[in-house]
Amino acid sequence: MTRQTGTGKYEQLLVRCSSLEPVPTAVVHPCEETALTGALEAGAHGLIVPILVGPEAKIREVAEHSGLTLGTTRIVDVPHSHGAAAKAVELVRKGEAELLMKGSLHTDELLGAVVARDIGLRTGRRISHVFIMDVPTYHKVLIITDAAINIAPALEDKVDICQNAIDLAIALGLERPKVAILAAVETVTSKMPATIDAAALCKMADRGQIKNGQFDGPLAFDNAISKEAAQIKGIRSDVAGDPDILLAPDLESGNILAKNLSFLANADSAGLVLGARVPIILTSRADSVRSRIASCAVAALAAHARRRSQVVTA
Repeated sequence: MTRQTGTGKYEQLLVRCSSLEPVPTAVVHPCEETALTGALEAGAHGLIVPILVGPEAKIREVAEHSGLTLGTTRIVDVPHSHGAAAKAVELVRKGEAELLMKGSLHTDELLGAVVARDIGLRTGRRISHVFIMDVPTYHKVLIITDAAINIAPALEDKVDICQNAIDLAIALGLERPKVAILAAVETVTSKMPATIDAAALCKMADRGQIKNGQFDGPLAFDNAISKEAAQIKGIRSDVAGDPDILLAPDLESGNILAKNLSFLANADSAGLVLGARVPIILTSRADSVRSRIASCAVAALAAHARRRSQVVTA
């Protein structure tokens, strides 16, 4: 991704998608206006081919009430949200869909079907969440992880959380993403376990236990984002002031950080769940149209990167 200031960071993702085929996407229980609108808009932009999974009568009722045209959009009729989640996962396992998109059901209900033993979409990786943020005051797209799934990740969990985010950043066009591991301070101390995890992660990256990223940490948020702040503290780092990925110590700090940027800095945020067999698009009612479209664009790029990796390993 070319680094740029001001607006246009998300739009650049759309440009990258313009030459790609739309990705078949199982949209789980789109029984509310914003959920259905988001899926159809992403389809109209050529990002996905939506497959609407849920009670057909309800989906058509929502479409009619909202003035939406379903046209030839495929609908897989299942009676309730729990069944929709299970059926959508089945479509992925059968190869009929390459992405999942959350509709108007609880995230826990969708992820319950994803992680179900034997019939779900588990891999050897821990599942994690990323916010892909367009912050007006930052010079490029910024990935924040994990702010929605792993409450208090252990060191081994953070390895997978980092690798998931790095793989996504590479799918977005970066060669060696820069990862800033956040803590309250930039020095290692046993009184703050997050700083010890940060030091361990940096060494693990050096030894190849985490691949294809450039790491530094622990870094306080100001040192991570501002090169000037890092220089004042005497920190010499290629990551400080220029990270692509911010690894939060825990879910609470990551969630607060992402929402601070959204509501105080007018940042747009796209959301994905990674680490399953396919990327999972998470949207909420509060998301802007731009954010919803960006979520689908990022997921589409990740799906195409997955296709390429399967060709290489075949």
